[in-house]
This record gives sequence, C-alpha cells and structure tokens, in this order.
Amino acid sequence: QVQLVESGGGLVQAGGSLRLSCAASGRTFINYAMGWFRQGTGKEREFVARISGRVGSTYYTDSVKGRFSISRDNAQKTVYLQMNRLNPEDTAVYYCAAAQVVSRDPGQYMYWGQGTQVTVSS
Repeated sequence: QVQLVESGGGLVQAGGSLRLSCAASGRTFINYAMGWFRQGTGKEREFVARISGRVGSTYYTDSVKGRFSISRDNAQKTVYLQMNRLNPEDTAVYYCAAAQVVSRDPGQYMYWGQGTQVTVSS
C-alpha cells in the first residue's frame, strides 16, 4: 500500500514558477514509477511527466518539455515537479501517482494523491 500527499500548488502569474511535492508512505517507494497528471475544469485527466524508480529515467508530454522537470528523492520518498514559465493553459489540479510499470497511461497507476490546485493568471 502506498499513500501519496501532494503539496506546493497555488496561484502564480504567467511566466512564474512553482514546485510541487508528493510525499509517499510505504517501504518500497523505489520500486514504483511515479507520474504527475493534471485535470483542468471540464477536461479529462492528462499525463504530464513520469520518472522510473531506480534509474530515474524521465518522460514528458510535449506541452511541458523544456519547462517542467520531474525528479525524485528515494531516501525521502518524495517526487517533485518543478514547473517554470507557467502559462494559463497549465491551470489544473495536479495529481501524483504510483505505478509498478513505467507508463503514461493513468490506468496503469495504482495509487493516487488527492491533488493540488495550480492556477496561473494571465
């Protein structure tokens, strides 16, 4: 069982930055791939970024490449999403999730946090 708690969301002006954190419980954090997803109002949940467990390989959706960076600290059981050059289209509830396989498919993720709101004003 893995429990995930996100933090770090908030209101920021366009062009600004935020860093989201996701703290995990459980002893096998390193065995899980971690992903960030987001869901805007009236939209479907979409993949943002993911990072593998031991090697730490990363993958991003095209719209955030070069602006967002996912990382993890396995000793602290925490995954991060550094978001730079934010724009209003990034406004959404951001969720972290854990999976036993590396994937962009939300259906592969077994555990989810409660989400944190990110609002980018123009």
